[in-house]
Amino acid sequence: MKKWVLIVFLSALLNAEDGIKKVVFDLTTGDSKVFEKTILSGIVFTKNHYENTLEELDVAVVIHGDAYKFFVRNLDLTKYKNDSALKKKQAEFEKRLASLSSSYHVTFLMCAVGMKKNNLSKEHIYPFVTPVANSTIGLIDKQNKGYAYIPIR
Repeated sequence: MKKWVLIVFLSALLNAEDGIKKVVFDLTTGDSKVFEKTILSGIVFTKNHYENTLEELDVAVVIHGDAYKFFVRNLDLTKYKNDSALKKKQAEFEKRLASLSSSYHVTFLMCAVGMKKNNLSKEHIYPFVTPVANSTIGLIDKQNKGYAYIPIR
């Protein structure tokens, strides 16, 4: 009996990810206010919460649906060229997203199928965004690695 308890305990220790919490955001919203609240501000708040409790949070964002527009370098070269509200916020969004990537180590994954559908190439998006085969595969891969799933609609 003691052997089984020891085996189960050691197995749990070996399979633990050093206490790192993990979350994947399924980002589909095109609403700037929701994007700002949940991604730009929400991730910073959540990462700081875990840092203050001496824990680590690994964050990934899978981009698809109406959310592509927040990750485009030059709106004038895309179907988003007439979105005047987005143009006003784009420089701020870019700066904050770059900070999430570099300072907070957030991984941004974009659905390549949707990129093609929206006539977006790798050159159209920020360099810190990585295309994945499709959003479903990106989400499956993260969830199978233990990431908690949070939809942002």
